[in-house]
Order: sequence, then structure tokens, then C-alpha cells
Amino acid sequence: MKLKVLGLLFCSAVVSAQNIQNNPGSNHGNKFEQLGTILPTPNVYRTASGSPGQAYWQQRADYDIEAYLDEDKRNLKGSETITYYNNSPDDLDYLWLQLDENQQSSVKNADYPSSSTLPKRTVLENLKATELPVSNNGYGVNLEKVTDASGNLLKYVVNKTMMRIDLPKALKKGEKFVFKVNWNYNIPNRIEMGGRGGYESFPEDGNDLYTMTQWFPRMCVYSDFHGWQNHQFTGRGEFALVFGNYKVKMNVPADHIVGGTGECKNYEQVLTSEQLARYRKAESANEPVEIVTLDEAKKAEKNHSKQRKTWIFEANDVRDFAWTSSRKFIWDGMRVTIPENNNKVMAMSFYGKEAYGLYRKFSTKAVAHTIKTYSEFTIPYPYPVAQSVEAANGMEYPMICFNYGRTEKDGTYSEAIKNGMLGVIIHEVGHNFFPMIINSDERQWSWMDEGLNTFVEYLTEEKWDNKFPSKRGPAWTIVDYMKLPKDELEPIMSNSENIARFGPNAYSKPATGLNILRETIMGRELFDKAFKTYAKRWAFRHPEPADFFRTMEDASGEDLDWFWRGWFYGTDPVDISLDKVTIATPDFDAVPKSETVKYTVEKPVLNEFEDVSKIRNREDKNIKFYADTDKDVQDFYYRYDRGQEKVDTSKEYSVTTGNLEKVDKKDIKKEDNVTAYQIDFSNKGGLVMPIILEFTFEDGSKATDKISVQIWRHNEQKASKTYYFDKKLKSVQLDPMRETADIDTSNNFWTASSSSETPSKFQVFKQKQKDAARGASNGKVNPMQAAGKK
Repeated sequence: MKLKVLGLLFCSAVVSAQNIQNNPGSNHGNKFEQLGTILPTPNVYRTASGSPGQAYWQQRADYDIEAYLDEDKRNLKGSETITYYNNSPDDLDYLWLQLDENQQSSVKNADYPSSSTLPKRTVLENLKATELPVSNNGYGVNLEKVTDASGNLLKYVVNKTMMRIDLPKALKKGEKFVFKVNWNYNIPNRIEMGGRGGYESFPEDGNDLYTMTQWFPRMCVYSDFHGWQNHQFTGRGEFALVFGNYKVKMNVPADHIVGGTGECKNYEQVLTSEQLARYRKAESANEPVEIVTLDEAKKAEKNHSKQRKTWIFEANDVRDFAWTSSRKFIWDGMRVTIPENNNKVMAMSFYGKEAYGLYRKFSTKAVAHTIKTYSEFTIPYPYPVAQSVEAANGMEYPMICFNYGRTEKDGTYSEAIKNGMLGVIIHEVGHNFFPMIINSDERQWSWMDEGLNTFVEYLTEEKWDNKFPSKRGPAWTIVDYMKLPKDELEPIMSNSENIARFGPNAYSKPATGLNILRETIMGRELFDKAFKTYAKRWAFRHPEPADFFRTMEDASGEDLDWFWRGWFYGTDPVDISLDKVTIATPDFDAVPKSETVKYTVEKPVLNEFEDVSKIRNREDKNIKFYADTDKDVQDFYYRYDRGQEKVDTSKEYSVTTGNLEKVDKKDIKKEDNVTAYQIDFSNKGGLVMPIILEFTFEDGSKATDKISVQIWRHNEQKASKTYYFDKKLKSVQLDPMRETADIDTSNNFWTASSSSETPSKFQVFKQKQKDAARGASNGKVNPMQAAGKK
């Protein structure tokens, strides 16, 4: 879902970053340690590589639904048959279902209040006397009947937005249970009441536009990692849902146009012959074709039919079903081919005349561009349909999504509205991949769908227009959020209900982190392969954060625990400071000094303390020491250590050290213009990151270097790097492309002209010969020589 974050939320929460240090108080041994037991233990369901295990399982639920839309009463009446398959190894005594519409009820909602204070100003609609006890506003699900397949009543309990059905007998592994639910609810005005589903009223023409979402009782997920995911729906944390097949019949006013998840199976019965002909034309068109025209939509607005039509849709392997209905709709579409799997997809858009100037031009083409681009970066789009509906908000469901984007009455629009519309269409259509196919638990981990989707949205926006003003993804765009005081931040690895700044935390920060991984840390080739591997492994499954983290490392060969630890589990920002540049030039004139050292020969090499193991080994008559039994290995030192060879260890010898000599003049010419620059850095923000430098030289040329993040591993607070250049440095710029989200760029620059430091000298010599081989005595007399033995 695309959220608009308007300033500070009227609530506050203090959530500390998780203290996952291994070595508190040290300047090393923390940020680069493995996540270890912070991640769940791999098992037969989820492996250490990040892939589903050999015993992985997940549940399935098939739905057969009939719905009746009463436009006059603004009421929806429904009946569903659910076939639930228990693929788990567990016996289930009860089933949990979601009743999301109860969140609109004043008495049946999840009851997650936020703090409130006296307003400085308000609107009249908010100036109402507080009712105690709270009265029922008439919204929420009204359950009419819950029965088994034979019509026997089932016992159930409703707890706010959740319903538990108690089974007559345990549902065992491999068994299925068929049951029926009849319900109705009053459809809320989503513009006034908020929420994702409902109606929008158009008083000027007397019509409604319905977005039917979370509209039927839906199965909760039962999984190996959570059991029943039955956390209450508060309006923020989205959905954990089960895959299945859907057959849905929607009975609506005869002049309504309906779009929904999946494919319509009876266009011949619900469309006019002209509209059906246009649809057939659109099926092979490479430009959007108006199936319902602007003129037809305008005429339909004026004539409210009292007749009814039933639209029939089917969708397989989806986790949800949503639909839209209105007589206001213009409808266009075209065929899109996904190259990776040659899938022929109908890309379509539904919109009122208020959006015609934007949606007719852009919407369906943006849908097509999105599913093709996401297919390149994840998996090939597998479904037959992808649809965008203009509905003044943004929300996603399988094969259909709801977006905003209306023109002024004269048909003009601002660039901000155009770009916002394109961004939300790309984002919501992109949700077909995350989480509609790669089916993460949104109720617990918002970032796994919103963050990953926002990242690929950014890649897709970039491929739409290189000048597209993306606000989520580029590293520099997250800086203001990362600068905030720690008591206004929480880790990405936080439950969505507890996040104070939901947009930056669930959308922007994870998307930015992935972009930094791709562009700066891993590189595009390694990242893209690993990201596609994750998508392929977990398509049509239920991934958890550890599955993502582990797969990204498993498929790339990169140890990224330091990044997950800092960016996802912590709240520290990036602030690397370029503290100092020290300059030195070579001194070739110094004469290397030799030194005479006096020494004595080595005494026998024996342990200074007879430890308990040696003593007990001697006492054990069953132990035979090899050196005592093989005369051939009993050399001089075997006897020396036992006092059988005598050497004068008090006699003094002398040796002259020094393996350096003055550099030849001919060699000096090669290196006499080299200058050394030691650059000192400090980690002021706490979050480690590669050090990226741009060098500008006095002759105007430039060079860049990226120092691996591992430079911080032995000292997480300070680092230094020395360069030898054969031309003079004019300036050094840290993070020149602003790709690490550094929150303070004032300490990222050094110029030679502003430096008052006098260059120093460092002596340069030439080696006479290679260093002595390991184990040699470097010219010193050894005990064998002193004893005259071989």
C-alpha cells in the first residue's frame, strides 16, 4: 500500500534498537559478528541456505462466493463455501478467520487507541460530545449463519476482528474441511471513514464507485513459524493470507462495470456486443483500446438501471480476491507478453471521467511496464490479468489494485499529480509480486512487502523515465529520517503496529538499504542474482526475514550479517567523517644504519613449567613416546634438552644487522615525484559502511576508490588509509555520489589549500637481499655450531 505520511503522527512510541552486541564497550567485535541465534534455528522446514526445506508445508483454502451489492442501501450481502486443506503435520481443533470490516465498527474493532490531546484547531465534524458507553455505528460484519457442508451449525466465537470456528472433531494431516458462512455488512464511505474498501460518492452525478476489499471472511495463515497468525487487524498491519482457488459471482446493478481478481468467465452475458468486440480487439492490441468508452460512461451515469447482472470471475493460486463496481467506469486494455515465460497478460484500467485525461494516457501502459520490469528483477509474471483502478487511494490485491490520479475539471494536471499517479500505479501493481506471490506475513513484517516492493518500484520508475523524481530508493532521500533523534526511531525489524514513522521505516529505509546493497556493496550482478533467487525460492510460499537474509548471502557469497545487523536491527545512522589528511614526501638521502648486536646461544628449549598432562603421560606406563623409541630422530637437540650435550651458553657473540642500502640514483628517478597521503576517518554515526573517495589532482584529473567496509572490522570507530600518488592532490571528497546515506556531509571534504600542515618526510631505502627464510637464524650462531656438531 502506498501511504501518505503527513508530518508527525499523533502518537509516540519509544522503541530501542535491539542490543545485539557481542562485545559491549569494545571498539571491535560487535558490528561484524554473525547474527547467530538472533535468527531462528534452521530446520526441515526452512534451511540455513534460506530456501524451503524438504519438509516445508503450507495450508490451502478454496473459496466459492456469491455476493449481492445493494446500491440503494449501500449494503453487501454474501455467502461463501470454504474448503480448507490441512497440509500441516498438526491436528487442528479450530480454525481462525479474519473479519476485517469489524475495524470500521465502533464496538467490534481491534481497540488499538492512540494518545490524544486538546486541539489548537479542529473542524466542526470532529466537535462531537464523547459518548460513554460508545454507541454502535452500524458498521462491521453481521454473521447470519456458519455451518458445515451438511448444513449443521458450527460453534464460533468472534474476538474483535478475528473469528474462531470450533471444529466438531480434529482436522488431521491430509484432511480437508468444508464449511459455509453467510454474512452482510453496511458499506462504509471510505473517503470519510478511511480504510481500504468501501464506496466513494460523486454527488454531482449521483453515483458511487465501489472498491470491495477485505469484504469476505478470510482464512488466517497457519504456519510452521507462527502457528495461527491471528493478530488483530488495526487498520495498519496488513494481511497474512492463504493461497487457493476462487470462484466468485457478483450480482450488481445491470449498468455497472465490474473488474476483479482473475478472469471474467461471462463477458458474453454482461457486455454489449460492441463492448465485447472491443474487448476481443484489445486482446491482441499493443496500444490500449477503450472497451467502455468515455461517452458510454457519461451516458451510464445519467441512467440508474433497476435491473441486475451477475458477473462471474475465477482465479487460481491467489491469496485474496478484490473487486470494483460502478457505472462511472471507462475501461481500456491491451495485451502484454512477458518475455521470460511468454505469458500473454491482459493489462487493463478502470476509471471515471474525472481521471480520463491521465488514466487514458498512462495507466494501462504503466501497468504493462510494471509487470514486465518486475518480471526482469524477480520472477516472470504468472497471472493472466493485471489491472489498475482509479479510486482516489492506493491499495493492492492479486491482479487488481486501486490508485489515485485525477485531472482538474478542465483536463489539465500538475506534474506532481502525474508523477504521483505513475508512482502509485507502479507501486500497487508491483505488489502482485510482493506479497501476492512472494507471500510474506504483512501483519508482522511490513517491510517484507512494502520495503522490497518499494525497492523494485524504484528500479521500475528508473526504467520508465531516467528523470523520474523517485523519493524512495536513492540513498540521499533517507538522510532526513536517519538524522532524527533515537527516541523517534525504531529498527526495521519492528512490528508494524509499534512504528511511529511508518512510511520511512517500512517503505523507505528497507528500499534504500537494498539499493545501497545493489549499487555500493554487492554490485548489480551479484545482487540481482541473489534477489531473483529469493523471489524464485519463495514464490507462492510464505517467507520470513531470515529466509531473505540467508538467501541473499547464500546466492552471492557475500557475508552481509554486518549490514542486516546495522541497517535492519539497529537505528544508528551513517556518518563517516574525513578527519585529517597527513602529507609526507620520500627522503632518499638518508643512509641506512647497521647495528651490532651481542647475544648468547639459545639454552635448551623446554617448557618453563611441567604441566599436569606431561607428568601424567610419563606416569602412564601404556604410553610410549615416539622420540624415545626411534634412535634416528634422537638428534643433537634431543640430547641437548636432556643435558647430554654441553654448550657454553654464557659466551657472548656479536652479529651486525641491517638489510637496507641507499637507493640508486637511477631508481630514484622513477619515484621521486611520489607523495604519500594518510587519510584518517572516524565513524561518528555508528553504522559502518564502505568508504568511497573521489580524488581531484592539481592537473584537473580525478580518481576514485571504494574501500571495503571490512576496514572497520578491527576498530569500528577509527580507520586510516594511505595512498601514494605521483601527482599532487588538490582535494578529497568522501561519498561523492551520496550513495551511503551519510547524514552529515559537512565533514566529507578536504582541500590542500585549506590545510595548514607542513608535509613531513619518510625515509626510503632499498633491500639488499630477500628476508631470511622462515626458521633460519639470521646469521646468529646456533647451539649445534657452538658445540661443533652436525
